[in-house]
Amino acid sequence: MCKPGFILLLISLVVAATPPAAQSFRVKQETVTNLQFYFHDTISGKNPTAIKVAQAAHTENSPTLFGALLMADDPLTETPDPNSKLLGRAQGVYGSAGKDELALVMAMSFCFTDGIYNGSSISLLGKNSAMSPVREMPIVGGTGLFRLARGYALAKTHWYNELGDAIVGYNVTIVH
Repeated sequence: MCKPGFILLLISLVVAATPPAAQSFRVKQETVTNLQFYFHDTISGKNPTAIKVAQAAHTENSPTLFGALLMADDPLTETPDPNSKLLGRAQGVYGSAGKDELALVMAMSFCFTDGIYNGSSISLLGKNSAMSPVREMPIVGGTGLFRLARGYALAKTHWYNELGDAIVGYNVTIVH
């Protein structure tokens, strides 16, 4: 017959030998965060925040600039006013992917530099039908406070000009 001390020792050894992946752990409660900010995309003038880095042979003949690829480092502000409080930067690429509509494919990191979100970012990857009144795009990840983020961004053009400069309002819902 086994002694109780031996059984306790045997159970302790089995628990200690269990790999960490098989051990249980607590998962934090998910949080839903809503952010609103303005994206200032400037491709004209002496200090552009987005520049064309590539284009197809026939891009200039396309009414939608099909085949153009731009790199961006656009300010994100609290209001549509370019001089309002800077909240962060939109850094990434977007390209004109529509032959018959102005449809951009965007791969952007919204990198926050102010307040409690300073140092955190969210990643947007998806189609932006730029001429639609409101566009929905997916949030596919994040860093810092937004690690493992998922969600969606609603974009609405606030202002644009014939040179291609634009101010776009973003309303973003993030689960993290």
